[in-house]
Amino acid sequence: MKRWFRSSKNRRGESMKVEQFLEHHGIHSNPFAVEDAQTDTVFKSRCIDSTYHPAWQKVYGDPRDPSTSIVFGEKGAGKTAMRLQIVEHVAKHNADHADSRVYIIEYDDFNPYLDRFRDRMFGRNRYPEKALKQWKLWDHMDSILSIGVTQLIDQVLQTRNAKPSACKIEPAEASKLDRSQARDLLLLAACYDQSTAETFKERWQHLRSKLRFWNPKAWWQFAVGAGMTVLTLALMFVMLSQGAAVSQPPWWIFLLMFVAGWSPWLWKAFRATWKAWGIVKHVRTGNREVFSLSRLLMNFTLPELSSQPLPTHERTDDRYEMLDKFFGVLRSLGCTGIVVIVDRVDEPHLINGSPELMRLLLWPMLDNKFLKQPGIGFKLLLPIELTQFVDRETKEFYQRARLDKQNMIPSLQWSSEALQDVANARLAAVADKTPAPTLRDLIDDSVSDQRLLEALRSLRVPRHLFKFLYRLMVAHANAYTDQAPVWRVSSQTFDSTLAVYQREQDAFDRGLGAG
Repeated sequence: MKRWFRSSKNRRGESMKVEQFLEHHGIHSNPFAVEDAQTDTVFKSRCIDSTYHPAWQKVYGDPRDPSTSIVFGEKGAGKTAMRLQIVEHVAKHNADHADSRVYIIEYDDFNPYLDRFRDRMFGRNRYPEKALKQWKLWDHMDSILSIGVTQLIDQVLQTRNAKPSACKIEPAEASKLDRSQARDLLLLAACYDQSTAETFKERWQHLRSKLRFWNPKAWWQFAVGAGMTVLTLALMFVMLSQGAAVSQPPWWIFLLMFVAGWSPWLWKAFRATWKAWGIVKHVRTGNREVFSLSRLLMNFTLPELSSQPLPTHERTDDRYEMLDKFFGVLRSLGCTGIVVIVDRVDEPHLINGSPELMRLLLWPMLDNKFLKQPGIGFKLLLPIELTQFVDRETKEFYQRARLDKQNMIPSLQWSSEALQDVANARLAAVADKTPAPTLRDLIDDSVSDQRLLEALRSLRVPRHLFKFLYRLMVAHANAYTDQAPVWRVSSQTFDSTLAVYQREQDAFDRGLGAG
């Protein structure tokens, strides 16, 4: 029986393989197998410099003067690909302009900040909707500063496993900072550094050593207290050694001397602890502890702490000043601009894809003062579902957000011709021959050019295009044997595969399918 099955199989032949189909056209790998730009090696290695959305230039702008852009796009429209392209192009700009580099902050992983924020809530306030209703603009600013400061310190200290940055800052460049800027960076590190590479205190001390910031004046209170303690003990020893020959002063004289000596240090410790408590309480996305933070603040003099803005209140004023100090440090290191990229808003587990929860998270950021800071450009790559809320907003919202000044793109749409160009570019990226094959070469002439463009138009976005073309190749390969292969997709296979995919796409659009 087994012998008959094997002989029958040999007579019939096996199904045609997709690889066999692609190799016939001079293509060494399937360019449509990966759907997520984050893991798409074809895009990142070969198409990132050649395949653009028509609105690319409006979103990217000019890195010499970063501008804000707000983009709304459906899933698979290329928002993450656009983020990767922005980072890549900024990196090339920085390589060519060492004295006017742009610092990139990728604000695309909200989970750590939302988790810490929610952990401070109690009872029903821990419910996602109630928690996010308390999320404010200064929480976004704290999160952005945490990413930027941690990234900068990683580069200054050459931390292992640090996230690659589009703006590379060499450790030797830290010597460009003057004393006041070194102090600013140390204060920023005390408030916002979120690294877990080493302990908070050790990392801060390493940074201080790297910046060569020494502050002997900060310890005069401790020196006075220690000196008074030694003096008091010496006086007590002398008095006791004299015995009854000398009249003994009251015991409270020694206690008064001890307290008087340590009172300046105690006052400073109280002030540092009070500020540390304010920072820990009001930086709701941080992971600081009062005791460890207060010990670091003791390394500064009281006038230095009193004159510096710190995030000790529920307001944006302090954060704007902290952001300005961070920008000042970057300017001294050769960075003349900052680009903040906001992406993957629908992915945090607290949001879970809910448009209403996304609105609660994002709307505080839509503030013209925040989005139009000189030298700072925000690239907000947002889900298309949020446009329904924009259309229903009040006059006050539009006056505050000034979306007319933010280079807003209401929908990241793709034409059929643009999608065909994307498919052809990916085929060319993995082709072994010249000229490279095109999508038209893979499909039989019975499928007219107009029919092909109509099909691409119905797919709307690159992700659906890639899924459909991958499925189309599999369906075509399964329809023929390797002994009698056919090298172009027939109209019957094209139409039947498209019909099935469109039904699934419609179910996905209605939230009833996996897409």
